[in-house]
Amino acid sequence: MFIGEGPGADEDAQGEPFVGKAGQLMNKAFEYIGINRNEIYIANIVKCRPPNNRNPEDDEAEACLDYLRNQVLLVKPKIIVLLGSVALQNILGKEFKITASRGKWFNKKDIKYMPTWHPAALLRDENKKLEFIRDLMIAFNESRMI
Repeated sequence: MFIGEGPGADEDAQGEPFVGKAGQLMNKAFEYIGINRNEIYIANIVKCRPPNNRNPEDDEAEACLDYLRNQVLLVKPKIIVLLGSVALQNILGKEFKITASRGKWFNKKDIKYMPTWHPAALLRDENKKLEFIRDLMIAFNESRMI
Protein backbone atom coordinates (compact mmCIF):
# COMPACT_ATOMS: atom_id res chain seq x y z
CA MET A 1 0.00 0.00 0.00
CA PHE A 2 1.14 3.55 -0.76
CA ILE A 3 -0.11 6.65 1.05
CA GLY A 4 0.37 10.12 -0.39
CA GLU A 5 -0.70 13.58 0.62
CA GLY A 6 -3.88 14.43 -1.26
CA PRO A 7 -5.30 14.80 -4.74
CA GLY A 8 -3.97 17.40 -7.15
CA ALA A 9 -5.90 18.95 -10.01
CA ASP A 10 -5.53 15.92 -12.32
CA GLU A 11 -6.50 13.52 -9.54
CA ASP A 12 -9.52 15.65 -8.66
CA ALA A 13 -10.63 15.68 -12.28
CA GLN A 14 -10.20 11.92 -12.78
CA GLY A 15 -11.10 10.73 -9.28
CA GLU A 16 -8.01 8.55 -9.11
CA PRO A 17 -4.78 9.02 -7.11
CA PHE A 18 -1.44 9.80 -8.74
CA VAL A 19 -2.50 10.28 -12.36
CA GLY A 20 -0.82 13.67 -12.94
CA LYS A 21 2.86 14.35 -13.62
CA ALA A 22 3.97 13.01 -10.23
CA GLY A 23 1.90 9.87 -10.77
CA GLN A 24 3.34 9.37 -14.24
CA LEU A 25 6.83 9.59 -12.77
CA MET A 26 5.85 7.08 -10.08
CA ASN A 27 4.48 4.74 -12.77
CA LYS A 28 7.83 4.86 -14.60
CA ALA A 29 9.60 3.91 -11.36
CA PHE A 30 7.10 1.07 -10.84
CA GLU A 31 7.74 -0.22 -14.37
CA TYR A 32 11.51 -0.04 -13.90
CA ILE A 33 11.32 -2.06 -10.68
CA GLY A 34 8.66 -4.49 -11.86
CA ILE A 35 5.81 -3.30 -9.65
CA ASN A 36 2.38 -3.82 -11.18
CA ARG A 37 0.31 -0.79 -10.23
CA ASN A 38 -2.83 -2.93 -10.41
CA GLU A 39 -1.48 -5.06 -7.56
CA ILE A 40 -0.97 -2.23 -5.10
CA TYR A 41 -3.37 0.08 -3.32
CA ILE A 42 -2.80 3.83 -3.34
CA ALA A 43 -4.52 6.17 -0.89
CA ASN A 44 -4.05 9.71 0.38
CA ILE A 45 -4.13 11.39 3.78
CA VAL A 46 -6.87 13.77 2.62
CA LYS A 47 -9.54 12.89 0.10
CA CYS A 48 -10.22 16.41 -1.19
CA ARG A 49 -7.81 18.78 -2.87
CA PRO A 50 -6.75 21.58 -0.51
CA PRO A 51 -7.14 25.12 -1.92
CA ASN A 52 -4.23 26.22 -4.15
CA ASN A 53 -2.81 22.70 -3.80
CA ARG A 54 -1.33 23.59 -0.40
CA ASN A 55 -0.43 21.03 2.24
CA PRO A 56 -3.44 19.82 4.19
CA GLU A 57 -3.92 21.49 7.55
CA ASP A 58 -4.05 19.33 10.68
CA ASP A 59 -7.84 19.57 11.05
CA GLU A 60 -8.32 18.59 7.38
CA ALA A 61 -6.09 15.56 7.79
CA GLU A 62 -7.79 14.61 11.05
CA ALA A 63 -11.20 14.73 9.34
CA CYS A 64 -10.02 12.13 6.80
CA LEU A 65 -7.92 9.80 8.95
CA ASP A 66 -10.80 7.52 9.98
CA TYR A 67 -11.54 6.92 6.31
CA LEU A 68 -7.87 6.10 5.72
CA ARG A 69 -7.80 3.78 8.76
CA ASN A 70 -10.75 1.89 7.28
CA GLN A 71 -8.92 1.62 3.94
CA VAL A 72 -5.93 0.10 5.78
CA LEU A 73 -8.23 -2.34 7.62
CA LEU A 74 -9.79 -3.45 4.34
CA VAL A 75 -6.52 -3.75 2.39
CA LYS A 76 -4.59 -5.39 5.27
CA PRO A 77 -1.16 -4.37 3.99
CA LYS A 78 2.00 -5.78 5.50
CA ILE A 79 3.99 -2.82 4.12
CA ILE A 80 2.97 0.80 3.60
CA VAL A 81 5.17 3.21 1.66
CA LEU A 82 4.64 6.74 2.95
CA LEU A 83 5.07 9.26 0.15
CA GLY A 84 6.41 12.51 1.56
CA SER A 85 6.37 14.38 4.84
CA VAL A 86 2.57 14.89 5.05
CA ALA A 87 1.94 11.14 4.94
CA LEU A 88 4.88 10.44 7.25
CA GLN A 89 3.87 12.94 9.93
CA ASN A 90 0.18 12.05 9.89
CA ILE A 91 0.85 8.32 10.18
CA LEU A 92 3.97 8.03 12.35
CA GLY A 93 4.00 11.38 14.15
CA LYS A 94 4.76 15.07 13.77
CA GLU A 95 8.26 14.61 15.16
CA PHE A 96 9.34 12.63 12.06
CA LYS A 97 11.16 14.44 9.26
CA ILE A 98 11.28 13.02 5.74
CA THR A 99 14.94 13.82 5.19
CA ALA A 100 15.96 11.85 8.30
CA SER A 101 13.36 9.07 7.94
CA ARG A 102 13.29 8.21 4.25
CA GLY A 103 14.65 4.81 3.37
CA LYS A 104 14.30 3.48 6.93
CA TRP A 105 11.84 0.93 8.27
CA PHE A 106 9.40 1.73 11.06
CA ASN A 107 6.99 -0.74 12.67
CA LYS A 108 3.57 0.17 14.01
CA LYS A 109 0.70 -2.21 14.77
CA ASP A 110 2.15 -5.14 12.79
CA ILE A 111 2.72 -3.01 9.68
CA LYS A 112 6.14 -2.06 8.30
CA TYR A 113 6.39 1.53 7.06
CA MET A 114 8.93 2.87 4.58
CA PRO A 115 8.91 6.66 4.17
CA THR A 116 10.29 8.03 0.93
CA TRP A 117 10.13 11.16 -1.19
CA HIS A 118 6.80 12.20 -2.62
CA PRO A 119 7.01 11.83 -6.42
CA ALA A 120 6.26 15.56 -6.79
CA ALA A 121 9.55 16.26 -4.98
CA LEU A 122 11.35 14.38 -7.75
CA LEU A 123 9.92 16.79 -10.29
CA ARG A 124 11.56 19.66 -8.39
CA ASP A 125 14.84 17.89 -7.57
CA GLU A 126 16.05 15.15 -9.90
CA ASN A 127 18.80 14.20 -7.43
CA LYS A 128 16.13 12.48 -5.32
CA LYS A 129 15.13 10.05 -8.09
CA LEU A 130 17.78 7.44 -7.33
CA GLU A 131 16.93 7.46 -3.61
CA PHE A 132 13.23 7.11 -4.46
CA ILE A 133 13.87 4.15 -6.76
CA ARG A 134 16.16 2.55 -4.18
CA ASP A 135 13.51 2.92 -1.48
CA LEU A 136 10.84 1.39 -3.73
CA MET A 137 13.13 -1.51 -4.61
CA ILE A 138 13.79 -2.23 -0.94
CA ALA A 139 10.06 -2.09 -0.13
CA PHE A 140 9.17 -4.26 -3.13
CA ASN A 141 11.80 -6.88 -2.26
CA GLU A 142 10.65 -6.89 1.37
CA SER A 143 7.01 -7.38 0.28
CA ARG A 144 8.01 -10.51 -1.66
CA MET A 145 9.60 -11.97 1.49
CA ILE A 146 6.55 -11.52 3.71
